[in-house]
Amino acid sequence: MAMKRPIRVLAADDSAVMRGILRTLFAMHEEGHWRDLPKMELCGIVEDGVECLAAVLRLRPDVVVLDLEMPRMHGLDVLERLNREEPGLPAIMCSSYTEVGARMTLDALALGAADYVMKPVQQSDFKAAMETLAGQLLPKIAALDARAQGSRLTGEAGPGKPAAGAVSGHAAAPVEIVVIGVSTGGPSALEAVLPRLARDFPVPVMIVQHMPKLFTGALAERLDRCCALQVQEAQDGSELRAGTIWLAPGDAHMEIAEVHGSVAAAAVARIPRCMVRLHQQRSLNHCKPSVDYLFTSAATIYGAGTLALVMTGMGADGLTGARRVHEAGGVVLTQDAATSAVWGMPGRVFQAGISREPLPLSKLADELTSRVNAARSGPRPRRTMAAPRRNDTSAGPYEVMHELL
Repeated sequence: MAMKRPIRVLAADDSAVMRGILRTLFAMHEEGHWRDLPKMELCGIVEDGVECLAAVLRLRPDVVVLDLEMPRMHGLDVLERLNREEPGLPAIMCSSYTEVGARMTLDALALGAADYVMKPVQQSDFKAAMETLAGQLLPKIAALDARAQGSRLTGEAGPGKPAAGAVSGHAAAPVEIVVIGVSTGGPSALEAVLPRLARDFPVPVMIVQHMPKLFTGALAERLDRCCALQVQEAQDGSELRAGTIWLAPGDAHMEIAEVHGSVAAAAVARIPRCMVRLHQQRSLNHCKPSVDYLFTSAATIYGAGTLALVMTGMGADGLTGARRVHEAGGVVLTQDAATSAVWGMPGRVFQAGISREPLPLSKLADELTSRVNAARSGPRPRRTMAAPRRNDTSAGPYEVMHELL
């Protein structure tokens, strides 16, 4: 049986240091480092955008790693040309960790870049910089090449039937919170979904997008400009309310916590008063922020009133939390493989049998709207709440409200 040829990578960067890091990185991979990843080769490395376009035609790479600020032709202009002339060729942007770099990277993702990596410029040690870049870049190259080839990276879920016992139909309890987890391909996917939510969307929305701190702030601003709902980067202690979308900051985990206020007011409202809680606990699934923290807290507090959506992304972050939502009686939705940049996170959830049939990106907003509006036109049914956390030693306002219901 013939061995699969290496993934051919073309890189364009005007920094001699960065080109040296990339050459060493791919040479080490060819020598046997990072054995869990498929074979790759750096088929070409150029210094500017004009050379990049010529090299694409000459070398026919599988993936392009593209710097943003280059002489003769900016990376965004190169990306636009590639989208027109080489559709389907995945491009990964190399971004600097600056506010300008973050905004330009989001522009690139909106223009069709498949993903991005951070330049390890803040690390003075060459070996550490290379290891950091390898951990970001090589898995993304492998996943995007597999996606482009119509296959799936080993370890990523692929299309197929869910596990036995998959759920179906609407939840009996009204939705009180929408939580979303997303990673690779997320910014452009969120831009396709969130602007379609109406200003009177009746419940809070909370999102974990795997991005660094500067990037999540810029993404929140970008989404706020195009959405009817207000979009904010989450701040610790902010009270949850309808009409607002909270995006987890890139340097902290985001959970939901109860506001310990008036028990009588909570009983009248029939739902707990809640706020954003940010914390610095350990990373989960190598992620900070982690989808699992958010989903698990939503299931604990809102129980069957939780609507969770897992969108495009690598890995399995969100699987454990989605299972908690399902066990609490909530609804779990997933984006389909055809419209996902990488069908890792949503694929894992669907394959576990805890989500409905995956939906294309174009139908997600309508599905969210339909589900949150269900059961709101008539009398609201008695809600099934999740049990309190096991380490709780005394009944707080939320537990008292539960008893009153």
